[in-house]
Amino acid sequence: MRRASRPRLGDASASPESAARNGPTGVQQVQVPAALAGQRLDNFLLQRLKGVPRSLVYKLLRRGEVRVNKGRAKPSQRLAAGDWVRLPPVRQAETASRPAPATGMLAALADAVLYEDARVLVVNKPAGMAVHGGSGISNGVIEALRALRPGAELELVHRLDRDTSGCLLISKRRSALRELHRQMREGEIRKRYQALLAGTLPRATVEVTAPLRKYQLRGGERLVQVDTEQGKPARTVFRRVRAYGGLTLVDVDLYTGRTHQIRVHAASIGAPVAGDDKYGDAEADRALRQVGLKRLFLHAAALSFTPAEGAPQTRVEAPLPTELTVFLQRLEEQDPIHEVRKMKSAR
Repeated sequence: MRRASRPRLGDASASPESAARNGPTGVQQVQVPAALAGQRLDNFLLQRLKGVPRSLVYKLLRRGEVRVNKGRAKPSQRLAAGDWVRLPPVRQAETASRPAPATGMLAALADAVLYEDARVLVVNKPAGMAVHGGSGISNGVIEALRALRPGAELELVHRLDRDTSGCLLISKRRSALRELHRQMREGEIRKRYQALLAGTLPRATVEVTAPLRKYQLRGGERLVQVDTEQGKPARTVFRRVRAYGGLTLVDVDLYTGRTHQIRVHAASIGAPVAGDDKYGDAEADRALRQVGLKRLFLHAAALSFTPAEGAPQTRVEAPLPTELTVFLQRLEEQDPIHEVRKMKSAR
């Protein structure tokens, strides 16, 4: 297995992206070229409809206004060469209307590359930074990287939650994106996370296979829950690394990539991820904030993939961020969960 080197983010040349059309347009029929065969429909639309908000793209899909070969299609449908995609009339914003990424974001990402070759790069995404713009966020990691490399064909291979840090895989060529998506579908890309759980594990290794389903609150917030009837298959394996009183540091192997999978599976076994404001233990998290935990304790620590056909497998690692290592050191002297338990038993 080849270990990745750590370069700095520099200039890279690639084929320029197609120019976005501006203003209202009529219905378009677009034929899928061979170079884009195998791409998900939603990713195809997001590339084709530059400047259109992601929320609108998915709304058009839900309404059936986007069609593939005259039939309704789901966002996850894989396109084949020669397919005809119907694009409804939409207004595409001027690319220049999007504010430029903040200087601080560009600087953080310029020094965040863990691995790079001619086809892919892996960045160490900071916690609190979205992977893409949308829903009130002007720019995410991918927009900032494109600003650093004008004209490059950079695409997200997968996603991380905004509050999760660590390894994020980016393709630099269409062919690389297709191949890496194939590896993901066939389970050839391995992901390992580190997390701190607000609870204990009954065994050293715990496997969770509870199916997961997305749902939406009235306010529009999207959450995920265990649903044995309508949920999609999901598999997560938690391995105990160290116990800190009522807290457990774990390595997590992710075998499927459902939204919020680790967080929901951890909560389902009574040990939510520390600092999780959606699925966590609010009392425990308040106690942890007093000790110094200001973020979700979830980090994409390692990623293994094959960068090109015939190449050896590459493993890229992202060290645990300083703020999390410092917090673990503080836990050596304090047991905040024990204090929470005492407060609950006194009620």
